[in-house]
This record gives sequence, C-alpha cells and structure tokens, in this order.
Amino acid sequence: MVNALTVDVEDYFHVQAFADVILPNQWSQYPLRVENNTRRLLEMFGRRGIRATFFVLGWVAEHCPALVREIASVGHEIGCHGYNHKMIGRADEKEFREDIHRAKAILEELSGAAVRCYRAPSYSVTTRTLWALNVLHHEGFEYDSSIFPVLHDQYGIPDAPRFPHYRSLGGGRRIVEFPPSTLSIYGANLPISGGGYFRLLPYGLTAWAIRHINEKEARPAMFYLHPWEIDPAQPRIAASWRSRFRHYQNLHSTEEKLARLLEEFSWAPLTEVVETTLTQCDSTDEVVNGL
Repeated sequence: MVNALTVDVEDYFHVQAFADVILPNQWSQYPLRVENNTRRLLEMFGRRGIRATFFVLGWVAEHCPALVREIASVGHEIGCHGYNHKMIGRADEKEFREDIHRAKAILEELSGAAVRCYRAPSYSVTTRTLWALNVLHHEGFEYDSSIFPVLHDQYGIPDAPRFPHYRSLGGGRRIVEFPPSTLSIYGANLPISGGGYFRLLPYGLTAWAIRHINEKEARPAMFYLHPWEIDPAQPRIAASWRSRFRHYQNLHSTEEKLARLLEEFSWAPLTEVVETTLTQCDSTDEVVNGL
C-alpha cells in the first residue's frame, strides 16, 4: 500500500501555537531556518527515492523562491498552505480568497506548474468554515487536505470521513478531500499520523496504526510534518506552557523516527495516492456536505 507523504513548509515562528505572541508584521525579525530544514528533508527523501507533496506557505515562497524551485525541480508536488498562515475562521470570505489567490499565483510562477492541492493553516476547515471549499474550487484547487476528523480545541470535524472522498459543493461541483490519518476506536477518531502526534506518541504505535490502516482497512494513510520538527536547535519563543509543550516536545527524536518511517512504508505525493484510491470508489463514496 502506498501512503501519502506531506510537508507543511512553514517556519517555527509561523505556527498557531505562537500566534498570540508573534504577529505577522514581526516575522521578518526572526532568523529564517525553513530553508535549511526543508533541504534536510529533501535530502532524506532523495536518498530513498521518495516523492512527497510540499504545502508551501506563500510567505515562505516569497522570501525563499529558490527553495520552491528546488522542491519542484526534484520531482515533488507543490501544494498551497495559504499566504499568511491565518486560520480560516479568523478571516472573512474576501480575505480568505485574496490570501489563497496570492499564494497560489506565487507558487505557480516559481514552480512552473499548476498548484492543485491546498491545506489550511492548522486544519481550519471546520463545520463553521465549510464555505471555504467553494472558494477553493473557484480558485482552481481540486484537492484539499484541511478537514481533520477529530475532536480538538482548535480544529476538526469529528464525524467527517476518515479516508479520501469527494465532497459535493452543489451544482455538480466537487472537491477531493484527503484527511490526515486517524484510528477509529469505540466510535472516536484518534489522530496517529503526523505533527505533534508523531512527536508525542511512541514510534511503534504510529507504525502499528499505519499498518492497521493499510492491512486491516485496506486504505492509504496520510502522514504530515513540518520542517521545524527536525530542528531541536531552533530559537525558543516565550509563550504559554501549553504552547511550548505542543511545539517543542521531542524535537530531538523526530528526525530519527522519520527515517524509520520512510524506510518501513511506501510513500508518494497526495494526488498520486488519492487518484489511485478514488478510481476504486463509486458514487456512494461521495459526501454531501450541505453547501
């Protein structure tokens, strides 16, 4: 089974955990580490012949254009992570449309290819922001990976489908949704495959969960991470205890765990995995989301 490998290309000072102490107009005051960290991931993937989807923040693309060109030149897929890393619920439709339009244009100019995939900052497509899917479709996006089917204090739609599916947007329009992977246990979806969950959980549990999805449920898994998660030497931000715990816990062990994960499973970009999966689906797999 081939699984989807994805990277959210943002720097340590962009994260939602620090949004209340670092404003966007202060980002340029912090040393950039995203270029070196992303290149370390590119090297790890390249040694193993692995291609992935890189959801690049527009701000990063504008400040590190050579990095975007390099990601695309070695065969990885470029996706869009928006421009300002602002959660969708904190913007209106006009602001959201302008944000993704700006980021998409930058990424397409740098990569020389259409950008078809989007992932919202902090998975912020929720029941209150499902309108964003229509905006994404209007702006030319065909694939989304922004709905996390979990219960969380900042994001998530707990009863959303766990695997790649079509979401109907009305009028015959639809968009493909590929959520981050979860395990369903006693009716609750537990996040198991990426980001802070990968850092916090024992490696064996993550690997077991992916194998369960692949072998018992016969579905592909979705894994995600950020370049700053393999950078234990990054500057420490003065934030709340909760934010610091979420961001810094186990940074020292992430790269080693990631190397094992890359070796033990098969990986490909999001669109390749989802297109193979949905060719096996019929109309009963389409989800009507009420829009």
